[in-house]
Amino acid sequence: MISNRQLFLQFVAQTSDMPAMLEIEKAEGIWLFSPDGKKYADLISGVSVSNIGHNNPSVNRAVKHQIDRYMHLMVYGEYIQVPQVQLARLLAENLPVSLNCTYFVNSGSEAVEGAMKLSKRYTGRPEIIAFKNGYHGSTQGALSVLGDESFKNPFRPLIPGVSLLQFNNFDDLNRITEHVACVIVEPIQAEAGVRMPEDGFLNELRNKCRVTGSLLVFDEIQVGFGRTGTLFAFQDYGIEPDILALAKSLGGGLPLGAFIASRELLDVFKTDPALGHITTFGGHPVSCAAGIASLEVLLQKGLIENVREKEQLFRKNLIHPLIKEIRGKGLLLAVELGDTEKTKKMIRKSMDNGIILDSFLFCLTAFRISPPLTITEEEIKEICERLIEIMNVLTE
Repeated sequence: MISNRQLFLQFVAQTSDMPAMLEIEKAEGIWLFSPDGKKYADLISGVSVSNIGHNNPSVNRAVKHQIDRYMHLMVYGEYIQVPQVQLARLLAENLPVSLNCTYFVNSGSEAVEGAMKLSKRYTGRPEIIAFKNGYHGSTQGALSVLGDESFKNPFRPLIPGVSLLQFNNFDDLNRITEHVACVIVEPIQAEAGVRMPEDGFLNELRNKCRVTGSLLVFDEIQVGFGRTGTLFAFQDYGIEPDILALAKSLGGGLPLGAFIASRELLDVFKTDPALGHITTFGGHPVSCAAGIASLEVLLQKGLIENVREKEQLFRKNLIHPLIKEIRGKGLLLAVELGDTEKTKKMIRKSMDNGIILDSFLFCLTAFRISPPLTITEEEIKEICERLIEIMNVLTE
């Protein structure tokens, strides 16, 4: 009989020459289980998707309930679908008043695409600014504002009028002018290896956009929904974006993205032309039902309140000569080893020993720690002990 491994290699499109090839039969909490019964601690949450843990019963119940009612009915924006309405209201209740209107899509890339289109349509301006080492997705538009040339060059020409600034460079902000429709930025740069904004940088960016009339777009696709210790990362900095892009954990494990702005901004999609932005499956009712359940778990179960304590527990227990520094906030951490080959070996050895790690797209010298927020103190201590043992082996 042909194995699933062979079928995977034969029929599923690959994204690299060395896929992890991990076959999972079941997942629960922070744990993944292979068909042979091996248990893996998931320290990356499907790249910040499974914030409330795998196989959460509240999400499962919501999904099953919605499937019994209806699934896809009509393209987005035409019919009143209760899960969309309820999730949009719940988001608005937990965001600033200026972020009161949600456009649901399928993914983070689509959320970025929508934010870019909205900015151009509302301002009538041709230029967009993003930041080096920023990651915003892989579609043509999102790729255009991605901050790494090695990912972009093979696919040029891309969207014109995009300029890249240096994150945390205050002088670069002077390049934002009245010709700029929007500035798109991750408040914390995730794929750069979790690079934090310097004091005052996001505030100065906000002020510059206000002066020039450029819209400020925060991409919280990876850092949102409690990962950094607040529901949204921007809440830690006392500023508000004009547009907020979300995805990943938004759907509670199902595909769902969104860009959120004021009603005034989003109303421009209704005319000149009508249907200014369209999606067939955006805001799928089953995904939205999962999103409601997931957000309610975050808000009601106290998961976010303990994130910073869990961060400190990782920092306290991950001390080793191999580790140069630990960057980040909450449960989005980059453990810097300062060497690409050592990092690759660490990730490989950890998987062999039942711990799933990953590096970053634009920082191959560090590995990622971003487990489900449900991880317990005991699990953190146990996993850190095992990681230290693996580092000891690597230094022998």
